[in-house]
Amino acid sequence: MAKELKDLTKRAENYSQWYNELVVKADLAEQSAVRGCMVIKPYGYAIWEKMQQTLDKMFKQTGVQNAYFPLLIPKSFLCREAEHVEGFAKECAVVTHYRLKNDPNGNGVVVDPAARLEEELIIRPTSETIIWGTYKNWIHSYRDLPLLCNQWANVMRWEMRTRMFLRTAEFLWQEGHCAHATAEESEARTVQMINLYAEFAEKYMAMPVIKGVKTANERFAGALNTYTIEAMMQDGKALQSGTSHNLGQNFAKAFDVTFVNKDNQQEYVWANSWGVSTRLMGALIMTHSDDNGLVLPPYLAPIQVVIVPIYKNEEQLNAINEKVQPIVERFNEMGISVKYDNADNKRPGFKFADYELKGIPVRLVIGARDIENGTVEVMRRDTLEKETLPLDNIENTVNKLLGDIQNNIFQKALKLRESKTYIVDSYDEFKQRIEDGGFVLAHWDGTTETEERIKEETKATIRCIPLDGDSTPGTCIFTGKPSKQRVIFARNY
Repeated sequence: MAKELKDLTKRAENYSQWYNELVVKADLAEQSAVRGCMVIKPYGYAIWEKMQQTLDKMFKQTGVQNAYFPLLIPKSFLCREAEHVEGFAKECAVVTHYRLKNDPNGNGVVVDPAARLEEELIIRPTSETIIWGTYKNWIHSYRDLPLLCNQWANVMRWEMRTRMFLRTAEFLWQEGHCAHATAEESEARTVQMINLYAEFAEKYMAMPVIKGVKTANERFAGALNTYTIEAMMQDGKALQSGTSHNLGQNFAKAFDVTFVNKDNQQEYVWANSWGVSTRLMGALIMTHSDDNGLVLPPYLAPIQVVIVPIYKNEEQLNAINEKVQPIVERFNEMGISVKYDNADNKRPGFKFADYELKGIPVRLVIGARDIENGTVEVMRRDTLEKETLPLDNIENTVNKLLGDIQNNIFQKALKLRESKTYIVDSYDEFKQRIEDGGFVLAHWDGTTETEERIKEETKATIRCIPLDGDSTPGTCIFTGKPSKQRVIFARNY
């Protein structure tokens, strides 16, 4: 393991390669036999499960219920909303046949041409169309509203350039789809969910984010408005980490979803959708990890504490086992996930390196002398600092330490973002700063043409118009035309 750690590329040498190696070496995921798709390994999936469980609880506290909708969408459904189909057309995987048959030439099996589908089916790139086709049967009166549904599912978008967790052809996510009686209620829910995502990112992922609105050029296909949370990775690139879309009545009109309002009048429903995906796994890795491996926020770590015994003989091991067992039980009672690794098939040095690589927040090491002295060695993963502490009441000491680690890695990420955020007022300075990486706050004239020209020349996009940003008017760095406020430019994943 020590050799594997040494072989992990340093972030400063090649950040992209460091990321790719870490995903594999930390047992999070690996490439699959299917182009652009990954296998999420048990340890990686355990982290995703903690994200999923936390978010699911937060959703349900706002009245959302889970449902499930089909993986396959009739092509005619996708085509009903013009902007929507145009936005996803290039990423669609299409099912055309439903049967294989033996090749008469002895070349295995081939598609049976007689089994062509009457209507082609799209493997869902997102579910607005199939869900609104269903909501037509569920919604009739204002009494049926609001309808607040979410589904945990997989989707497929035929990406040409893929990277595990960040951009894969198939990925896991949740997608919420809500129906409301008024535009105001729908907008309020849209904002509520982006605030919820921001709370999750900062409180549980320890990842600072900026809430904002996407430009017309960057918003979700078929939406009136898209809210986003944008995070900065250690290399200064932005990562869109969650979105919430106000869909207006576009999908309701496309699928004729109406209701009888309180005045006994027929009206189209108001809609929103919102989602986060396994891209959050990539965000977690790139926000906190270091040259030694993963650094996980304690609130999302599958194993928060690992205990490793050091012993010379079976008698010493038995004594340590006896001392550690009640400590493990007390950790469990406190809701702290703990692993006592007394397996004899790996040397302690190997275990230390492995748990460091996997980002276990706290490591306890206890030997025969510690039993005599009533002490234990404690190492925190975020700083790699070690200290010898009293074994008595260690569970409460560690519980406080986990909170300190959670806060420390958030503050570290926040300081990095602040150090890489620049205010610029000229295009020359903009072009220079964008090469350094980071968030550049600059004035923009509000036109798609200017936005696209800047992207073409610098590869930087407008990540968002910040909700709490500087609203002082100015002049566009590119055209010199009036600007209402500064926006955030960055290169992104």
